Amino acid sequence: MPSRRLLLVAIIAFAAAIAGVFVGRVVSDAPKANETELHALLHGELDLTKEQQARIERIEADFTSRRRALELEMRAANVRLAQAIEAEHGYGPQVTKAIDETHEVMGDLQKETLQHLFAMRGVLSPDQAEMFDKSVVKALTADAQ
Repeated sequence: MPSRRLLLVAIIAFAAAIAGVFVGRVVSDAPKANETELHALLHGELDLTKEQQARIERIEADFTSRRRALELEMRAANVRLAQAIEAEHGYGPQVTKAIDETHEVMGDLQKETLQHLFAMRGVLSPDQAEMFDKSVVKALTADAQ
């Protein structure tokens, strides 16, 4: 009987580790690739004025600090999920609550990322905004193709 329980705990721990890697990649890897592409567009191809550059730099700085805070929240949520799995050894109410908390933080990050994008877009001229929109759509649909 103890070996069955140990096997169950090992399987749950493995599933939690896989989920943590997935969440970590979603939160940290994908946005950086999209950010790099948008950064190159903003600072290389759109011929921003000095005023536009200054405004966008302020927007980026504000978002960078907020994104870091949300990434720390995500890490804390993952710790709470691991603790819940360890405590319940199954899909119980603590695990469900921890998953919901993780999803809430991921949703907040996505919302704030979009607010950041729209704030930058608001600095652009109509022609620049059109190029920006195309780049955003391309970044968001790249994995679907």
